[in-house]
Amino acid sequence: MLKSGKGSRPRKCKVCGEKFRPVYTSVQAVCGAYSCALTHGITLQRKARTNDLRSFRANDRSTWVKKAQKEFNKWVRNRDSECVSCETSNPGNQFHAGHYRSTAAAPELRFHPDNCHRQCAQCNTMKSGNIGPYRIALIAKIGQERVDWLEGPHEPAKYTIDDLKAIHAKYKQLNKEASQ
Repeated sequence: MLKSGKGSRPRKCKVCGEKFRPVYTSVQAVCGAYSCALTHGITLQRKARTNDLRSFRANDRSTWVKKAQKEFNKWVRNRDSECVSCETSNPGNQFHAGHYRSTAAAPELRFHPDNCHRQCAQCNTMKSGNIGPYRIALIAKIGQERVDWLEGPHEPAKYTIDDLKAIHAKYKQLNKEASQ
């Protein structure tokens, strides 16, 4: 049965196979039946979800930066027992991995253990890192020489996908060992 419409040429519904003339747009893929539209929409969503999973390409650098950063941050939060800036260790607080030199200012120090320490959410977000007390505690923790090195100039580093995979694997293994 041919359903009427002002569309161009007759088409075959992708769901039920019935012939129809597009009414809504020139790219209409299904007839006007609600069930066909619903089924087609669900199919498109499934395809999109599958494509999203495929978009986690093994060669996608930004994805590997996120994965490596997630494991590194988890390791930092587990390594330290209290906030580096205010020394709180209240288990009710949320803790972050706070970078002394931000990842925007010094991307080459993003995964350096001396540059990142456990920090409460209050210090890290509300006080923009609470850098004054952070620096004082950092000098006490790692020494003036290493803090001076962190503050000094560094060779720019662009991590390759293989570097990021190695960093991810290293900190994932360290996190696994720490939880056992």
